[in-house]
Amino acid sequence: MTKDLTKGEPMKLILGFTIPTLLGLLFQQMYNMVDTLIVGRLLGAKALAAVGATGSINFLIIGFGMGICSGFAIPVAREMGAGEHGRMRSYVMNGAYMSAVFALVMTVVTGLACRAILTAMGTPSDIFADAYNYIFIIFMGIPATFLYNLLAGVIRSLGDSRTPVYFLAMSSILNIGLDVALILWGHMGVAGAAVATVASQALSGLACLLTVRRKFPILRASREERRFNGRLCKDLCAMGVPMGLQYSVTAIGSIILQSAVNGLGSLCVAATAAGGRLYGFLACPFDAMGAAMATYCGQNVGAAKLDRLGKGIRDCALLGLIYSIAAFGAMLAFAPVCAAWFIDPAQEAEAASLIPLVSQYVRTSTGFFFPLALVNIVRFAIQGMGYSVLAILSGVFEMAARALVGAVAVPLWGFTAACFASPAAWVMADAFLIPACVMCIRRLHRQRERFEVEHHRPVREFVRRRDIDHLYPARLHRDRHAS
Repeated sequence: MTKDLTKGEPMKLILGFTIPTLLGLLFQQMYNMVDTLIVGRLLGAKALAAVGATGSINFLIIGFGMGICSGFAIPVAREMGAGEHGRMRSYVMNGAYMSAVFALVMTVVTGLACRAILTAMGTPSDIFADAYNYIFIIFMGIPATFLYNLLAGVIRSLGDSRTPVYFLAMSSILNIGLDVALILWGHMGVAGAAVATVASQALSGLACLLTVRRKFPILRASREERRFNGRLCKDLCAMGVPMGLQYSVTAIGSIILQSAVNGLGSLCVAATAAGGRLYGFLACPFDAMGAAMATYCGQNVGAAKLDRLGKGIRDCALLGLIYSIAAFGAMLAFAPVCAAWFIDPAQEAEAASLIPLVSQYVRTSTGFFFPLALVNIVRFAIQGMGYSVLAILSGVFEMAARALVGAVAVPLWGFTAACFASPAAWVMADAFLIPACVMCIRRLHRQRERFEVEHHRPVREFVRRRDIDHLYPARLHRDRHAS
């Protein structure tokens, strides 16, 4: 059930990895999409605005956890490419220990602080109670988020991008049923939507856990491999924390922007909520491409096949360009139809005001989809190469752009300025990421050449120099004797 991405045509491998991952991400987006659609149609624009008002803080916290899990999967992919299966299992076990710690701490802290955060963001008083109920339940489900994302990341690092999809499909169906049952029949309001989301993700995480235990013998760890290893945990945190912080730093700009949009009133908050959900659904292919590039680059760096990095990135960027053009064309034609999904047809006054705003938001976003494609492809490629700290710097550029638009442009030009906040952030991030990616590839080539000169032989298993010196002494000792 594993797949080697170090052999074969990069375009074919990336496309084969991306399509199943994309299906999984589409199902994952259905959590948010269905919540928003059902809330908007069953509970009205006020409830829709309440869910939307929590979007940036949701991204700040949940995104941090997802980034950590993605970072923990990078060493697993690297060891898979290098053929070090025992060490790979040790990384998986220690990643599980660290994930449990992060999940516990984040659940407690966010549960205590979410009311103060919503107050500081200036959440409108007419939607504050619903916003708090929704986000508090989501935060209580952080352990479920960690469980699924860690296991799905590990499975993808082994080259299997299909297995996580099956469980997300099943849990998405459950999410839809629970949404209807808890909101329509249980009369739980937006809290019912949050409970449905958490329960569905918990189910997908448990399904992944059972599958790993039964169908991935390569992950069955010995007693020695299950031991806590401080050095490995340090390496995991060096990869995971920067990736988590990258999401959080980006989210800070989103929070500043959301605070500015809150000042425009509930109608604009509802429009950005619906438009954001629709844009997030359309942007799923870019997230799938990013996941593919992280695994692809991680495995090829572990296998010392550095010449495949640049070609893989270029092939994936071509896929991103083709999809960007198609998505923009589709929204030019069908944005009002898609926007109407989120509105109760009986509420004609709300529909007349909301549909044009949602259409404007999603058309503006899709018009800049290719810069977004490059952000995901290049950023995750850099992280797969082992330079995850650079992700924080790219997040700083995104944060600065959104914060500037929120603090300056939105008060001056209103909702139109809010529509251009994310595109501005993507362009700013690309200005940093593309040169950084070129630098990372050149640096890896120089380090490999230096290694070969120092050891008077071609390197069989190449990792970053500090890893060679500090994390792989046994491997080097064995290789020296073999030579």
